[in-house]
Amino acid sequence: MFSSSTLLKRLRSGSNKNSTYTAFREIGRVIRTVQLLRYLADAPLRRRVTAATNKVESFNRFSQWVGFGNQGVLADNDPMEQERAMKFNALLTNAVIFHNALDIAEIVRQLLEEGWEIAPEDLGHMWPYLTEHIERFGEYSTHELGIQPESYETKLDVDFTQLRDQGVHAETFGAVA
Repeated sequence: MFSSSTLLKRLRSGSNKNSTYTAFREIGRVIRTVQLLRYLADAPLRRRVTAATNKVESFNRFSQWVGFGNQGVLADNDPMEQERAMKFNALLTNAVIFHNALDIAEIVRQLLEEGWEIAPEDLGHMWPYLTEHIERFGEYSTHELGIQPESYETKLDVDFTQLRDQGVHAETFGAVA
């Protein structure tokens, strides 16, 4: 008999000469083949898998939308900082989803009070990944405060015509000529 640590050590080696590794690899292939055949033969299973995959992908897109800064790139090489950034994004995403769910519930409550009939199947199509009502960059208005912005400094204007004439597009520099 092998101890569990010896078995794991042999399996980790991944050697084709190792009969235990080869046997487990072949069993895994058989299981995968059976599952694929079951998936292909069972239309309701395919629908459930597709629906679950779509939900996960929708959540991932929404989470990416919420964490829009730096296009989702984790710029820090420190694993602790990367984990912190990912957890913060997950927390923020879940908070926005929770807020959306509360808003949806309130709207449904108001519609029911107004006499609308809402079927449970209709509620099943509701989506908590709504973004249209969210101001990601905030809403900054100074006219209500009575503060007038400083006048525009024309010295800051950049003439991109010389660059365009040289074949460089202004979009390269984040500006439109």
